[in-house]
Amino acid sequence: MALTAAERAWCVVVPHHPRGAGQARNRLAAEIGRVVRPELLADVVSVAAELVGNAVRHATPLPGGVIRVAWLVRLTADTQTVVIRVTDGGAGTEPRVRPHDSDSTDGRGLSIVAALAEHWGFERDGLGQSVWARITHPSRDRAAAAIRSAATATSAGD
Repeated sequence: MALTAAERAWCVVVPHHPRGAGQARNRLAAEIGRVVRPELLADVVSVAAELVGNAVRHATPLPGGVIRVAWLVRLTADTQTVVIRVTDGGAGTEPRVRPHDSDSTDGRGLSIVAALAEHWGFERDGLGQSVWARITHPSRDRAAAAIRSAATATSAGD
C-alpha cells in the first residue's frame, strides 16, 4: 500500500506590534481552517498567538519592523500536522519555558506551546531567530476509527 501525503506552505509578514498576533491568527485560521480538524486548528492558532506575542514582547523586529510567520500543513491518511515558524530579529536570551506559579500574570507562553506541541525549538542565523512548533493530531479517518474501536471495546466489556 502506497502512502500519500499532501503538503502546503504559507507565509505572512505581520507588524512587530501586539496587533500582529491577531493578524497572524486570522490569516492562519482562514488558510488552514478548511483542511484541518477543528481541534488541531484551535491548538495551532493558540500556539501561533503565543509565539508572535513572545516575539513582540521579547525580541527585536526584522528589518521593516515586522515578524514573519510561516506554516506548513502536512496531511496523511493517519495524521494532520502543522509546523509553525515565527521569525524575528532575535533576543538577548534563548527562548525557554519559564517557571511560574498560579499567581503569575505572565511567563506562560512557552509552557502553553510545550503543552500543545509535539515538539518545539528555536534556531538562530545571521538574520535573526526562528521559534517553531510542530502540532500533530490524528486524521479524521483515524480519529473516527479510534472512537469506533473504543466504543466497541466498551460495549464488549458490558
